[in-house]
Amino acid sequence: MSSKNGRRRRNDRRFPRGRGSVVLLAAALLSCAGSLAVADKLKELQEQFDRANHAGAKIKDLQKLGALEFEAATQASKAGDYVAVGLIFEKYRDNVRQAFELLKKQEPDADRHPGGYRQLELEVRHGIREVEDTLLAVPEEVRPPLEIVRKDLIDMDDALIHSLFPRRTKDPVKVPPAVEAKP
Repeated sequence: MSSKNGRRRRNDRRFPRGRGSVVLLAAALLSCAGSLAVADKLKELQEQFDRANHAGAKIKDLQKLGALEFEAATQASKAGDYVAVGLIFEKYRDNVRQAFELLKKQEPDADRHPGGYRQLELEVRHGIREVEDTLLAVPEEVRPPLEIVRKDLIDMDDALIHSLFPRRTKDPVKVPPAVEAKP
């Protein structure tokens, strides 16, 4: 816009200078409140998971708890607290192991009751992806604990798949090649 004397007017819609720090302070408070809310919800879901005594309920609680643990790990990673990231994933692995042991104890035949095994296998796959994504972002010195967690989750995933799809036939016997007679 131009005024009567031909000079341009100052943009009246420009953001006032004093309000920038107020907005940044409000954003910081909201992020702190959000992380505190995640921590409270995480603690509540962990207690609920620990109290569950049926495998199906424990797996459903693990799915909710896992999503929150992954969110908390992402926040800790953004903050640069990689020790907390490792501890969160170790706790997740322990929760998966606990749910898997209870599932094997309560429903040992995966052919008759495959639902819990399938749900847990999908959750473990999700956990493996999250750990692998995190491994790409963390520094070299904090990778070994996460690699151990990844290996443990892969081992549990393999055991779940083997439970769901057991080998029904025997391995073929390898016959040694016949030695050709020379004329």
